[in-house]
Amino acid sequence: MTDLGTPSVLSPDEAERAVRLAAPRGYCAGVDRAVITVEKALDLYGSPVYVRKQIVHNKHVVANLESRGAIFVEELDEVPEGRTVVFSAHGVSPLVHEQAAARNLKTIDATCPLVTKVHHEAKRFANDDYDILLIGHEGHEEVEGTSGEAPEHIQLVQGPEDVAGIVVRDPEKVAWLSQTTLSVDETMATVEAIRERFPQLLDPPSDDICYATQNRQLAIKEISDGADLVIVVGSANSSNSVRLAEVALEAGARAAHRVDDASEIDEAWLEGVQSVSVTSGASVPDDLVDGVLAFLTERGYPDAQAVHTAEESLIFALPPELRRDLRTAAAASSDG
Repeated sequence: MTDLGTPSVLSPDEAERAVRLAAPRGYCAGVDRAVITVEKALDLYGSPVYVRKQIVHNKHVVANLESRGAIFVEELDEVPEGRTVVFSAHGVSPLVHEQAAARNLKTIDATCPLVTKVHHEAKRFANDDYDILLIGHEGHEEVEGTSGEAPEHIQLVQGPEDVAGIVVRDPEKVAWLSQTTLSVDETMATVEAIRERFPQLLDPPSDDICYATQNRQLAIKEISDGADLVIVVGSANSSNSVRLAEVALEAGARAAHRVDDASEIDEAWLEGVQSVSVTSGASVPDDLVDGVLAFLTERGYPDAQAVHTAEESLIFALPPELRRDLRTAAAASSDG
């Protein structure tokens, strides 16, 4: 892989094939923390460790953890009483915490700290008696978790088309929050539509769209303009991965496809294609991207050129309950 340092655009008359690789891409700090949490829990407590919902939205990551002894469940009534359960990176509502306590479950909360921030904002707005408009996708675990913090105050807005139907108690006491994995452009279009109806709309104290989502969308825009084909690696239930393919088309790519891995690439997509751009969603391990690059190399495409648009150095500490148990285990080992 060649490092370009700064983004460049292929000239229209450049006939040679080229592959451009977005940087940053793949794992964000929240996903990395969540996956390591399950791995450490398996090492510390032994198999099985139960996980409510998919720890992150990637089928390969889930399958790998299952092979190591993780058991993924939809709801807590599938977890035997007294066992260890990890909450996914997408967060859970207070009701789920209550259900876990009622079943005497040992819980490890791997909720992304950026999602936790949105939960805190929801509680603060609710305590101030605001109607909260939550921009997001119906049925997404993150939306369900955030909504559960103040269900009597929160209503879901999926896009500008929903704005006309919003009903609030006081037009001067309305605030908005958003699912962290949405498109920045899409979210702000919805916010502006809401603000037209409610000019006193209160913004969250900081942007809820997570840094990784923003960075990956900026990166895909850089490498999509003029690309014959964009390949986004990520699972179908990953909101940020699906959106990356949409952003690629909006940014000028002639074609864009999302795949879980190289096996899903259709050879027909490469017919007449000179320039290919590749990226991955925030829950995708690098080996899946490497597989796509190898697929392209085998078909005569050159090494990928990395196009850097941002540097990421954020690291989140493991959940406090897991850190405590790891310290206890380490102390016991040293005493022994």
